[in-house]
Amino acid sequence: MNLWHEAITYLEARSEAYVLITLLGTRGSTPRNSGTKMVVSANKSYCTIGGGHLEFQAIAKAQSLLKSSQLSGENIQEIEHFPLGARLGQCCGGSASVLFESFSAAEANIMLFGAGHVGKALVSILAQLPCRVQWVDSRVEEFPDSLPGNTTRIISETPEAEVAVSPPGTYYLVMTHNHPLDFAITHAALERKDAAYIGLIGSNTKWQRFKMRFEHRQYGSEFYDSVRCPVGLSQVPGKLPMEVAVSIAGEIIADYQAKQKDKPVQQGVHWRDLKPLATKQSEAHSSTLPTTEAPTS
Repeated sequence: MNLWHEAITYLEARSEAYVLITLLGTRGSTPRNSGTKMVVSANKSYCTIGGGHLEFQAIAKAQSLLKSSQLSGENIQEIEHFPLGARLGQCCGGSASVLFESFSAAEANIMLFGAGHVGKALVSILAQLPCRVQWVDSRVEEFPDSLPGNTTRIISETPEAEVAVSPPGTYYLVMTHNHPLDFAITHAALERKDAAYIGLIGSNTKWQRFKMRFEHRQYGSEFYDSVRCPVGLSQVPGKLPMEVAVSIAGEIIADYQAKQKDKPVQQGVHWRDLKPLATKQSEAHSSTLPTTEAPTS
């Protein structure tokens, strides 16, 4: 990819976090002009702001921001001023102000078990949401030939074992063709104790039977109370696969949007941080302007 916006399109389709680096302002001799951009993801960089130690330091800072963004779940913007002299081992003699804008990965990591009619309908909706989907089934023939960019197919003879490799805070959607398998997956997700959401497709009768099985294994209600069964919003009725899928997607959206309310009101670069930087750039620019002698009488 030779263009920075192509890299962003590629990464966002895969729900990968990235940092957009922009040369916000330049003075004197610099490798690239103001407005030049590059993109940095966890494992790769795209395009260039001129190479050399400036780019090396910019990539290192971007990687640090990615880690901070991953821990906080928030996008981060920072501006840093780089003199292209002894500090960076470059002899350009100019300076550059660099804007770093981190964009965190998908809001939700979803593990969907079951490639039946509802699973297929649900994936078509999740493809349009800020999420990453691992779609798990043992039946390879049930998967469509092509998948959305944010969806990964996992073919497994033991789908319940896939729970162990999912990241913390995963949304689990359990809707396989087999009730004992649904129970095994639900049990594995509950045992982790770090799920953001566990949704189980089925009737109230099915859920009552599952609760009896948990209690037979000496689990109290506090162990399984977080499971949402029947999964989906009760306000969205219907039995067609797409109706059920819309109901489930609506419940997931409501859940992760509720978590957004906990984020701080102040985000991004504060004007107090921009003001001294703007002053520094203005003074540096003024120092390079030719002086004009006052006319003599």
